[in-house]
Amino acid sequence: MLIELQDIHKYYGSSKANNGISLVIQSGTIHGILGENGAGKSTLMRIMAGYLQKTRGSVLINGFPVNVRSPEHAMKLGIGMLYQDPLDFPSLSVLDNFMIGQLSGAILKKDDFRKRLLELTLRFDFRLNPDSLLKTITVGERQQLEMLRLLSLGIEVLILDEPTTGISTLLKDTLFSALRALAEDGKSIILVSHKLEDVEALCGKVTVLRQGKVSGEMTRPFNSEKLLGMIFGTMPSHPVSLRNEPGPPLIELKAVSATGGRAGLKDCSTVIRKGEIVGIAGLEGSGQEVFLRVASGIKKPASGTILLAGRDMRGKHYHSFMKRRVAFMPTSRLEEGLVPGLSIAEHFALRYSAGRFFLRKPEWILKAEAYIAKFNIRGNPDTSVENLSGGNQQRLLLSLLSEDTELLLLENPTRGLDVESTNWIWSQLQEQYSRKRAAIVFSSTELDEIFMIAERILVFFDGRLIKDVKKDNTSIHELGMAIAGKIDA
Repeated sequence: MLIELQDIHKYYGSSKANNGISLVIQSGTIHGILGENGAGKSTLMRIMAGYLQKTRGSVLINGFPVNVRSPEHAMKLGIGMLYQDPLDFPSLSVLDNFMIGQLSGAILKKDDFRKRLLELTLRFDFRLNPDSLLKTITVGERQQLEMLRLLSLGIEVLILDEPTTGISTLLKDTLFSALRALAEDGKSIILVSHKLEDVEALCGKVTVLRQGKVSGEMTRPFNSEKLLGMIFGTMPSHPVSLRNEPGPPLIELKAVSATGGRAGLKDCSTVIRKGEIVGIAGLEGSGQEVFLRVASGIKKPASGTILLAGRDMRGKHYHSFMKRRVAFMPTSRLEEGLVPGLSIAEHFALRYSAGRFFLRKPEWILKAEAYIAKFNIRGNPDTSVENLSGGNQQRLLLSLLSEDTELLLLENPTRGLDVESTNWIWSQLQEQYSRKRAAIVFSSTELDEIFMIAERILVFFDGRLIKDVKKDNTSIHELGMAIAGKIDA
């Protein structure tokens, strides 16, 4: 299927998310869309997929103009989109989610859908159990399921928005093999990404967006420096990693076990000290997400002891941890961090209304305007958070954190962000917290990021903390082996 976008514009008031974008997606190709956060990538893809309506411009399919009115209409036209956070139902089974949106009378044909799902998983070497509850599988596996559902619906154009963010190397390799096979079958694949290595490994052509416009295109073989120049204009600098001498213990876990994720947390003991920057590595679902939630008081442990500045926190609520200057920032921005439907200003109203029955609206606006400027958020006080790019949602989350935090727990804080936004986030975190001797503990799927930022590294495997090492005493190779469970290598 040939897709042509001609002079696409999308305005939000005076803000121009897309400002005259034109490009062509050929059948049987994998086409990359690169750009920094806020460049207009997701907006453009949502217009193609029917989730947003363009302000003006034309979309042509096989030479014929179409007006994509809704996601359902896009599906009928053969266009499907796979988001960073799959649109699914965690309380239902894998099979039930696979059947959603497909033929009517699905209850009577459940065995047929099971057979179809198993055929597709076998074809692409996916490992999905139809009877598993969706909430028990990883984000990467949820992406696989959504992709199979879209294919079963007959789509010819598959749009993927940052599909490798937060998934393991194994799942990434499996996904790439599946996408190559689909392109060989004549499907059109659009890969939205900020990772040059993914584009170079997978795509035949790349279109780069910058500030809502096409800044350039390139076909294989790619020149990384030229692509970065198209993305940023000038090369972004790396944040300076601060080195603090560890102080007294802030939080201590003693033989803590908890349920959650794929592996839970098993008999975990560790100490985080004042002033430390600690990176957490491990395959998705290895226990790091449970560790962060237990340490922040969001999840209560099944056994073990948590001491916060020497105080026993067993049975204490998250708010008790907050009062003792513990803050947690989740990876799921819209599911756990922000409230869809509310504006930036309304989030500041919620943040600063604690203990107050009334908060005058001008106060919200002033707070929002001040933090929008301070954190360089590309939006207005009345902008709904779901209309912000991923990078700007992350900046908003960061702006909502208490500045007197002493223990900051971050779950994949740069997930889905481009290089410039990643560096900006870390510069702010180090300026606001590390310089004040707060402890920062963060998980990341990127070993390079952990090595660049952290002074100490924890590795989780199958729910257990299997390695606790100073960065200067290890290597990326050694950490990679530990992530795979080979701690003796």
